[in-house]
Amino acid sequence: MPVEVHGISGVPKAGDILVVLDEERKARQIGLYRQQKQRKNELFQVQRATTLEELSDQIQKGETKELNVVIKADVQGSIEALTESLKRYDTQDVKLRIIHKGVGAISEMDVILAGSSNAIIVGYNIKPDSHIQQISKGKVDIRYYKIIYEVITDIKDAMKGLLPPVLKETLLGRAEIRSLFNVPKIGIIAGSYVTDGKIIRGSHIRLIRNDVVIYKGKMASLKRFKDDVKEVLTGFECGIGIHDFNNIESHDIIESFNYEEVPV
Repeated sequence: MPVEVHGISGVPKAGDILVVLDEERKARQIGLYRQQKQRKNELFQVQRATTLEELSDQIQKGETKELNVVIKADVQGSIEALTESLKRYDTQDVKLRIIHKGVGAISEMDVILAGSSNAIIVGYNIKPDSHIQQISKGKVDIRYYKIIYEVITDIKDAMKGLLPPVLKETLLGRAEIRSLFNVPKIGIIAGSYVTDGKIIRGSHIRLIRNDVVIYKGKMASLKRFKDDVKEVLTGFECGIGIHDFNNIESHDIIESFNYEEVPV
């Protein structure tokens, strides 16, 4: 029997089951729960994606003729600049396909799209949260950049099959800034709480505000109360100093990470 249903946000497929409930609130809750469950199942079904290094090697051997890219950036202007720059390196031998582009943090749907399309994700001036890092690990190759020239160089070299050895980033931990202390002759110290992993003194750090990277550099100091320490683990508070940078606000996120060279 054909029926007309109002208020459905998407188009159902043949074979879908229509469930009738006595309250709209219950229907919305169940629908949202099932959407989230389906999204998680799709994520787990994503196979390990080819990395940019592997794509470069395949291109050199003539095994692939296409490089798929998802672009996420901090503002629309950055996306337009990246798109126009990368289009110049699209050749008859190797096609560069930008399958999706958008403003804001990398989302679960970006990871699903990249995984199903064998694409890499280019994040410009942004950083995914720990959840995105966890679900994409081993499934999707995500590259983070702050300089457009570096994006262009990596993509161009990959398309030529000449990608050089890369520095692999290893995330050590994350801390949320909860208070600020102005120390004479030193500057601003970020009173922080370690939420994931561990913060290691002398490591590289990244300062994130509203999912946008606003600073990337080196840690100047790491203290527990008044004592210098080598590391601070999850669940503990600490004071973090940043080299030559004082534009810090409460609720900013500090990420501690290191690099290691990985041969192609």
